Amino acid sequence: MEDEPIASVMQDMRKGSKWLSAFLESYRPPLDGERYLTDGEVAELLRVSRRTLQEYRNNRVLPFILLGGKVLYPETGLREVLEANYRKPLE
Repeated sequence: MEDEPIASVMQDMRKGSKWLSAFLESYRPPLDGERYLTDGEVAELLRVSRRTLQEYRNNRVLPFILLGGKVLYPETGLREVLEANYRKPLE
């Protein structure tokens, strides 16, 4: 009977530990206040293929940085493009 509260606390600690581990795996600290996303992250976010992202880069639709063969997208730039292309629904 006395072990039940301890077991409950231990279970909560394990859940918290799993959550913290998952958070730390996906956390990216901002660089000078800006977060940068990879090709795969942007493709998943916009639900497009990486080839479509290549077309967007070729046509300068999305802002990006090419650094040593790696493409990075500034989060604020993506947000600005999405907001600029937002169309309100008809009432």
